[in-house]
Amino acid sequence: MRMAAKKTTKAKSATKKSAKARKRKTSTSAAKKGVKKTARKRGTSAKQKDPRGGLTAAGRKAFAREQGAHLKPGVTKRDSEMTPQEMRRKGSWAVRFYGRAKLPPLVDARGRPTRYALSAHAWGEPVPKTVAAARRIAAKGERLLARYHRAKAKA
Repeated sequence: MRMAAKKTTKAKSATKKSAKARKRKTSTSAAKKGVKKTARKRGTSAKQKDPRGGLTAAGRKAFAREQGAHLKPGVTKRDSEMTPQEMRRKGSWAVRFYGRAKLPPLVDARGRPTRYALSAHAWGEPVPKTVAAARRIAAKGERLLARYHRAKAKA
């Protein structure tokens, strides 16, 4: 009885091997015919996105490689330490992101902040959970732009 059981397992493994061999043969024959595999479009990998918001240095480098743009990290300095150019960058970002008439969702269905809301952390701002908090960031951006224009007028 035991002998019969061993024979069936050998028979099953033999059929598995032959199926694997058939797969190998078909895949090599497709390669010989010149059939190209379709390239799958890749999204941003986990190493390129900062879980706290924004992109990592690797993400900015990948974006530059793919799009040709040279992204800079967000300005996280205190207002008193910023140069006029940094005031302009951070101010325009804040107004552009959080000063729109209709804002995208700031939290998902589970109450977690969206990537859109987390971008504030990459710029050294508190992550907005309400529209009012987002508008406060936009107002701060307008103040930074006003300071930039005053500094530019002096020079």
